Amino acid sequence: MTPEISRLMTAKRSLTAPIQEHIDRSIDDLLTSLPNPEQLSADERRGIIARYTAVLEGNFIYWMTAAYLSVASPEAQSVIQDNLREEVRENHPGMLRKFAVAAQAVPTDSDALAVYQNLESIRQFVGRLSAIKIVLMMAFFEGFITRFMPYFAEVAKRQGSAEYEYTDVHGPRDVVHSHELFGALHAEMTLSRDPMPPVQDLLEGVGLLRTLIHSIVQSGVVERRTP
Repeated sequence: MTPEISRLMTAKRSLTAPIQEHIDRSIDDLLTSLPNPEQLSADERRGIIARYTAVLEGNFIYWMTAAYLSVASPEAQSVIQDNLREEVRENHPGMLRKFAVAAQAVPTDSDALAVYQNLESIRQFVGRLSAIKIVLMMAFFEGFITRFMPYFAEVAKRQGSAEYEYTDVHGPRDVVHSHELFGALHAEMTLSRDPMPPVQDLLEGVGLLRTLIHSIVQSGVVERRTP
């Protein structure tokens, strides 16, 4: 290994740590902003589940496929391929649909319209096949999902549902997936000889996904202030 390549690898390793810290803080901020399930009306609870389903059921595999198409390192390809294989083999979209049906929260046209613009922004973003940015977005999302699942299950429970296969599966597994995707990120950054852009530029997809998640959990939810 030449000194130049060694220097680049060291610089890129040092970059992944602050990125992961930033993403952890972003997840904390999102979780803190979630409306209290105890204060949500039945229609508000239904809307959160329905909008989440409208987004994830038909798009998660699409986003992860875009990540697979964009990466070049064998390590990243292996990680993402395993994730896709699990999603397809275990029929996770069907699992999510069953969760929504049990909570009486099957998405309607209005639910899809509420998230359409923010969802379309992410479709445009992933279509550029920018490997590091997409892998970062998916690492963020997997990290968010694993911590969001207890909240999601509680919202469904208050809808009278006893169907928790989707939340039970995605809680523990997505911890592993997020960790593996950060490993994929490191592999992609190590492979690239180009200088890394500013961290904020790398987090473009994370920002877009944060906005989409906000529209999922906040659209139509009345703000309630504690006296």
